Amino acid sequence: MIIQQPSLDWVFKPAWPLDRHAETAAAQHQQQLTKPIGALGELEVIAQRFAAWQGRADPRLEQIAVRVFAADHGVCAKAVSAYPQEVTAQMIGNFLRGGAAISVLARQLGADLQVCNMGTVTPPPDLPGLKNCAIAPGTRDFTEQAAMAHAELVRALRAGADAVPEGIQLFVGGEMGIGNTTTAAALVSALLDLPPDMTVGPGTGVDAAGLVRKRRVVESALALHGEAISAAESPALKALETIGGFEIAALAGAYIRCGQRGIGVLVDGYISTAAALCAVRINPQVRDWLMFGHVSSEPAHRLVLKHLGALPLLDLRLRLGEGSGAALAVPLLRAALDLHNNMASFATAGVAGRE
Repeated sequence: MIIQQPSLDWVFKPAWPLDRHAETAAAQHQQQLTKPIGALGELEVIAQRFAAWQGRADPRLEQIAVRVFAADHGVCAKAVSAYPQEVTAQMIGNFLRGGAAISVLARQLGADLQVCNMGTVTPPPDLPGLKNCAIAPGTRDFTEQAAMAHAELVRALRAGADAVPEGIQLFVGGEMGIGNTTTAAALVSALLDLPPDMTVGPGTGVDAAGLVRKRRVVESALALHGEAISAAESPALKALETIGGFEIAALAGAYIRCGQRGIGVLVDGYISTAAALCAVRINPQVRDWLMFGHVSSEPAHRLVLKHLGALPLLDLRLRLGEGSGAALAVPLLRAALDLHNNMASFATAGVAGRE
């Protein structure tokens, strides 16, 4: 019997088209509201984008899914983090017990929170809300070999896609993985052709010596894998395989699946944006379905956002991850839609319009 190997063909399937008619109708509605035209600035753009996503001029934001993907990284053997690797599994427990920032914010938003274990060195606690998608006990050290086998990349991308539920109006992806700012920096350097001194930041708070180590680690990774990445048919897929992380690949897979299903995404910080960069490089149409929650204090985050043509909604100097910055921006999205749907028009309010 021939066993068919899992394929990556699905990642190249087109994204759902935006509804430009609904977007136009929403823009026309904005012009009738009791305010100067364009006075609500980006809030008007948000409402119009949600209209294009949902195919209705009066979009809603009620059903939100938060998925946190967690995994460990072999490159931690090079002392790139201020925290020990067992913290990844410990934080999974904290998420599930409700004690982490994203846990608090998900409750506040009424969002459905689930944690996806993509593979940790220390097994996480088996608690309600945990989805076990473990591929291996973390990736390999990408300064010495590819971070993952091709089959592992296939599984990670698919796990992310499968984590996207039906019937939601917004997807928020988070990540947890000691060492993953180093991985994100390597991906950004490889895909944007930037030197490590522009992409590597302090992450969880390494000192000056730790920052030097992180940059050297990324330099080593690029020296080992850069040529293969550049020569690949899909450089982003090759970058995920050689210098990526299971949780970052899962995020990329989730973003691609959201675009294909017509589900809007609110992207979190530097690591999540590195995953978004990979997703857009793999499937450019996915960019239409991405909104960006905030700009983090990781220095290179602004560079990636600029490359993606993204305007982040918040700038609070966050560097937590987990999806927390994106979750904090959700009330702003809801306010934009509430204003769009519930403000009076000049006609209904009896207010003279513009002459």
